[in-house]
Amino acid sequence: MMKQILFAGVIGLFLTLVGTPLLIKLLARKGYGQYIRDDGPREHASKRGTPTMGGIAFILATVAAYFLSKVITGYPPTYSGLLVLGLMVGMGLVGFLDDYIKIVKRRSLGLRAKAKMAGQLIVGISFAVLALMFPDARNNTPASDKLSFITDFGWKIGPVLFVIWALFMILAMSNGVNLTDGLDGLATGASVLVFGAYTFIGVWQFQESCANAGTLTNPNACYEVRDPLDLAVIASALMGACLGFLWWNTSPAKIFMGDTGSLALGGVLTGLAICSRTELLVAIMGGLFVLITMSVVIQVGSFRMTGKRVFRMAPLQHHFELKGWSEVLVVVRFWIIQGICVIVGLGLFYAGWAAEK
Repeated sequence: MMKQILFAGVIGLFLTLVGTPLLIKLLARKGYGQYIRDDGPREHASKRGTPTMGGIAFILATVAAYFLSKVITGYPPTYSGLLVLGLMVGMGLVGFLDDYIKIVKRRSLGLRAKAKMAGQLIVGISFAVLALMFPDARNNTPASDKLSFITDFGWKIGPVLFVIWALFMILAMSNGVNLTDGLDGLATGASVLVFGAYTFIGVWQFQESCANAGTLTNPNACYEVRDPLDLAVIASALMGACLGFLWWNTSPAKIFMGDTGSLALGGVLTGLAICSRTELLVAIMGGLFVLITMSVVIQVGSFRMTGKRVFRMAPLQHHFELKGWSEVLVVVRFWIIQGICVIVGLGLFYAGWAAEK
């Protein structure tokens, strides 16, 4: 069964390594280039016209890698896997429409705010409602209406509050990845690290599943997750696909992921967290996305209340650029921060399991 994870990762990597340059040529031929803000760092002016909407590459590669791994190994897809992929594709479609209007229709703001929010709400609500359906033999549904950290805890919050909570997570993480996607390779590399962590978590939860309680050394430390191995397959496919995309997205980037990619990555990361019962833990493992989002919140809040800015420019990565750091230096150091967040998150995940033993 573990072969699925290996096949998904390798296929995802191969498809984006080979497919992304083909997408670059197609987008360049059609003139789908990136719009660059005039008030940003001067060094970014050279990026104007670089093909965007590159998220198409790793979205398609992830979906293909998932299903090809199933065909090769003979294992069927699961409801959890299909729902998480559906969330990724749905959010990616909203981002694609936003990118398309910005670039092709020459409307700098893209989708109208209400239309963009409506699209995200439709996708998010559909995922949240369906995730509470399709129970397995142990009555586990893809998602739980309990809050979770390294596993479910507390009382049930009910389906209505769960949908609201899931929507908040989807919107917050999608915007977080979107804000992080401001430097070559920054969001892509950070995402590779988080998806690697979720590959490990899915494998661990599968090995320590309550469905196998009879063979575990400590059944009290088991996990009630519907399809943990399939979540690991998706995370592996994403890790491989993003790593292949990073080859072309790293500085100097030949292509940008656009809102197509950033909204999709934020959505699928939230889907993995919800279905693996690690909803609050994802805020730690995706700590870089949270940090960059908070920099914008602080900047806007400070300016509105005091008329003064805390940072030279928000999001945070541009503040350091304006302080004189090179783009590559900012990206590598922020990757290190993301790596530390992932290590802390995995440490807490393991500590929670060890404490039960």
